[in-house]
Order: sequence, then C-alpha cells, then structure tokens
Amino acid sequence: MRIAIADDDSTSLNFLENVVIGMGHICAKFNDGDRLSSALLRDTFDLVMLDWNMPGKTGLQVIQWMQTTIETPPPVIMLTARTAKRDVTDALNAGADDYICKPEEEGVIAARIAAVLRRTSGGASTDKVAEYGAYRLDRMAQTIRHQGEEIVLTAKEFELADLLFRNRDRTLSRAYIMETIWRTSADLATRTLDMHISRVRSKLALKPENGYRIFTVFGYGYRLETIDPAKDQAATE
Repeated sequence: MRIAIADDDSTSLNFLENVVIGMGHICAKFNDGDRLSSALLRDTFDLVMLDWNMPGKTGLQVIQWMQTTIETPPPVIMLTARTAKRDVTDALNAGADDYICKPEEEGVIAARIAAVLRRTSGGASTDKVAEYGAYRLDRMAQTIRHQGEEIVLTAKEFELADLLFRNRDRTLSRAYIMETIWRTSADLATRTLDMHISRVRSKLALKPENGYRIFTVFGYGYRLETIDPAKDQAATE
C-alpha cells in the first residue's frame, strides 16, 4: 500500500514514516497541507494520515477539499494532539475514517492503520483465487484463465493485471503502479509500464465485449473499467 503522511513536525513525520515502512508499506511525506493536496491531484494513495494544524491547508481543510475534488478520495486517519470531542466529531463528519490522539504507541497506530485499510480496501481482494467475470486469477500459481483457457503471462504482467483487477474502476497513477510493481519511480523506465499495459490489454483481450477495458488517463495513469457489454452495445447502436 502507498500511504501519504502530512505533519509539520519533523519528529512526528519521521516517527510515522518508520511505522508505515515497518508495516511493509510505501510512504510519502509532506510537511504542509498544500503540498499534500498538490500530490493528491497527480498521484494515488491507499491511505492519508493527517495532522490537524499545518501550514497551508489544515488537516480538516484537506479532508473537506478531498471530498469535493478527488474522484475517489482515499481513506483518512487524523493523527493530532487536539483531543476535544468537538474536534473529533468535526473530523469524522468531514470524512475522516479514524481519529488518533497524540501521543500514541507505535503498535496501536499500526493496528489502526491496518484496520482502516481492511475496512476500505473494497475490491482489493487478496484471496488466493479470484474471479472477475470470465477471468479467473490464481494468485498462488500466478496464472489467469479467460473462459477456461489459460493465458501465458510473465510474472510482471500477472502482477500488473492483478493490481488492475483488484483496483478496477479506480484510476491509478503511473507512480503508484511503478512503485507497487517495479518498486521504482515513475520517472524511470517510463516505456516499461506502457509496454506492459499494452501486453496485458492484448493478452487478456480487455475490451468491452469481454466486460473490461483499460482506459488511459493522459498525464496521470490508467484505469481498468468495468463494462456492461449489453449497455455498451446499445450505446453504440
């Protein structure tokens, strides 16, 4: 998972970074609300952790901004020294998924992060075998079958296809895909991602008549869209 943390206190920021990395997740740090907002416009995160009092947008303002600006806002944990019940109520009503009062132990924070990710992962199934329409993914064998026929994929092609299916109908940034699959920056080997997307699209025959298509969001990334073949055909007649 890719987690963004925003806090203007460097000690708290580094502490949270260690917690996130220790859980095996990828971490992006921001020291003010405006920089985080800018990043959210161009990148994808599975969770955002916010301090309340920050330069630029406050934590509460970031949550409110996300609800009206981001197509699919990631879940939010507010982590702050503000303990008044009114503050907790305001943050949760604005859209926060959890509220943690500082200071808190590392183990508790990690448990709360894991709990929010479990609740909000939606279709991001990690079952050993998953079916998406006529597509059957076996994550142990790293194989995909379409209408019963096995499709030959490389390991990276399978990982990419699995990531797209787990996040179907969600736009994923190039950086998110590159860091998740290749553990590298989107600035490196740019053509690698494009070629793999093209191969996955072709090998899996991801087109409307099969219920899915890969949509390119120019300047941002890709989205695997769920298509109703009947509705799609009616729309083109």
